[in-house]
Amino acid sequence: MPNKLFMLALPIGMALLTPIASPAARAADASQAAAGNYEQLAAQAEGRIGDPEFDYRLGIAALDAGRYGEAVIALQRVLAVQPNNAPARAELARAYALAGDIDTARAEFATVVDDPSLPDPVRQRFTGFVRQFDKQISGGGSDVSGFFDVRAGYDDNINAATDLNSIVIPLFSFLGPGTLGAGAVAQADEFYEVQGGVSAVTAIGRQDRLFASALGNWRDNFGSRRFDQAAVTGTAGYAHSFANRDVVSLSGQVQRFWFGHDGYRTSYGVIGQYTKTLDRGRALTLSAQWNRLDFDVDPLRDADRYALGVGYVTQNVVANLTGGKEETRHQAGDAQSNWFMGANVGGEFLVAPRVALVAGAAFDLRRYDQADALFLVERKDERLDLTAGVKVALTDHLFLQPRASWSRNWSNIALYDFERWTASVGLRFEF
Repeated sequence: MPNKLFMLALPIGMALLTPIASPAARAADASQAAAGNYEQLAAQAEGRIGDPEFDYRLGIAALDAGRYGEAVIALQRVLAVQPNNAPARAELARAYALAGDIDTARAEFATVVDDPSLPDPVRQRFTGFVRQFDKQISGGGSDVSGFFDVRAGYDDNINAATDLNSIVIPLFSFLGPGTLGAGAVAQADEFYEVQGGVSAVTAIGRQDRLFASALGNWRDNFGSRRFDQAAVTGTAGYAHSFANRDVVSLSGQVQRFWFGHDGYRTSYGVIGQYTKTLDRGRALTLSAQWNRLDFDVDPLRDADRYALGVGYVTQNVVANLTGGKEETRHQAGDAQSNWFMGANVGGEFLVAPRVALVAGAAFDLRRYDQADALFLVERKDERLDLTAGVKVALTDHLFLQPRASWSRNWSNIALYDFERWTASVGLRFEF
């Protein structure tokens, strides 16, 4: 059975993939044009500073170029000469908001709203901005999101087993090759799978939030009850946002896993994560995790799992690198203790207004501490997983998702050396 990776809870709700708003190249061109416009105006500043019309244009150009400090100064010069200039005050409020000063932005927008000469449609829009700022100042309020996914498909190796029918066990090599039982040889089957999750976050202060999520999945193989799987994972924690929009969080997590309709493993642990926000919707994450693994019928595999991770997130790509140690709590089971390292990357790329390509790759390397009791060598595994699919938006919340995956586990012990591929199609509802 493949090792299950534990899901890291995100500080602000569940991450749900949605079609990308615009291509990166187009955004880069717009950014370059805005920077060029600002440079042209800045070159003319000497002798023209103090002219309200020029300062207004310079302020807008600075805003578009991401130079929020320069925009604030230029627009303040406009208001020093024309204190009733509502458009300039609105742009000044926008500059403060983009610079992260929500309080000042709210105050400036409120001043604009009180201007009797402001057209009603514009006043309504600015009033909406004031409400948004009030919500942010109070901590952001509460939010609930989630998904439900049902799919069916074909799996050519439901038990992640070797395709060999017999192998030589070194401890009993004098007996010659041994025939493997049906459960130890790759089995193919059709399956259906149901997954769902809900995530909630609520503000308890301006920079403090509580969050929780629950995830569940059930996979049923049509012809083999023995390898059916199910899991339920619950996560809850606390997140604090700093003035620079970085986020630190601490959460607890519990998971129950069933295999073949019987209880198989319970795990519980703690996750700490720091998220460094970058521009253009990007972020860096650092995480540390500890889990206690308790196996129902194999206590020699009970273990403590320690992991460190670093991640990089953009609007359409997520990449992670993890490493750590899984240490059994009983010396007699030390052949299951191992060092591990993993890397994965996944992305969603818009190719048409309502169609996106979804792809992912993951690599996992494990080195075990002690020799296997039967095979008399320390186990060494490397695993590669590739996934590709299409996400078609049938509505704003309902998606059709055909998907294929391929896995290859290389092991120096033949029993654990296998290849596997699946193909499936599913419907996903997001809210």
